[in-house]
Amino acid sequence: MSLADHLRARILADGPLRLDAWMAACNAAYYAGDDPLGRDFITAPEISQMFGEMIGGWIGDLWLRGGKPAFHLVELGPGHGTLLADALRVVARLPGCTDALHLHLVETSLALRAVQRGRLAAWPAHWHDRVDQLPDDRPLIIIANEFFDALPIRQRRGGRELHVDFADGQFGPAWLPAAKDAIGPDAEWSADALAIAGHLAGRLAAQGGAALVIDYGYARAGVTAPDTLQAVHRGDFVSPFLNPGGHDLTAHVDFAALAAVATARGLASHGPVAQGAFLGALGIGARADRLKQGRAPADAAAITAALLRLTAPQQMGAIFQVLALTAPGWPVPAGFAMEPA
Repeated sequence: MSLADHLRARILADGPLRLDAWMAACNAAYYAGDDPLGRDFITAPEISQMFGEMIGGWIGDLWLRGGKPAFHLVELGPGHGTLLADALRVVARLPGCTDALHLHLVETSLALRAVQRGRLAAWPAHWHDRVDQLPDDRPLIIIANEFFDALPIRQRRGGRELHVDFADGQFGPAWLPAAKDAIGPDAEWSADALAIAGHLAGRLAAQGGAALVIDYGYARAGVTAPDTLQAVHRGDFVSPFLNPGGHDLTAHVDFAALAAVATARGLASHGPVAQGAFLGALGIGARADRLKQGRAPADAAAITAALLRLTAPQQMGAIFQVLALTAPGWPVPAGFAMEPA
């Protein structure tokens, strides 16, 4: 039975599906299928090696200033493993850091796990289905690049909550009376994102370490965005209610909510800051200049184009935000010394 048939039967039997249930089923099927990266969308690590290298420098700097502890390096939703491969190439240059880190990847897609194993073959690594399976015996340094945006969301407007129904031969939106547990008169939120952030915050508070969250979303508390649900197919926006399991469903991340969950558990919150400013503070401009040295004009132009795509406000530099969360006693991470008021 196809996912569409399964969801249609479920709706006909039990009534319209709440949006988060629809999104969870669709994305589970989407990521369980063929590798979607580079087909429907491209992430920052795939644009240029510079992105992962900057994250590697960030990890290494934090480790040094944190006292060089043995630690678990964790990536949530690591895609092709490109970010980690580029970051580890930088980290490996720090004496003692390779021996200090244990590598962990939280990934549910078997297809992506296979790609990651090939990309990270030189590094002993452990894979997990859920964050609660991560070890609890030493500090964690956690990287989450475009992870939280794919978690299921709920939407409420005017006392009604968005569901998905099946009528006239197709799936479509249905606004039904909201349950009492829905928050706010007009809101969009992810219970899964808050639960994962809360669990990781508790781990960091107990074990030490830090988390780095990079995603598109909202930087300030009080910004209301009741409808950011989107579906992407081969780079184009399509209806999130058509062809279930065939598109990547995402929503903008509420950074203020993630920070609030973390600070309630005793962590320090840094940012969010715009991705362009963050990468600039880490030295991506100088790295681009170094990579262009001795290159043919076309290759140098490609490096400049990648730099602009990652940092320019009109591209990924402004809509993508970066949030860091640190355990008590850990230093302010690189890239956040000049936080906005």
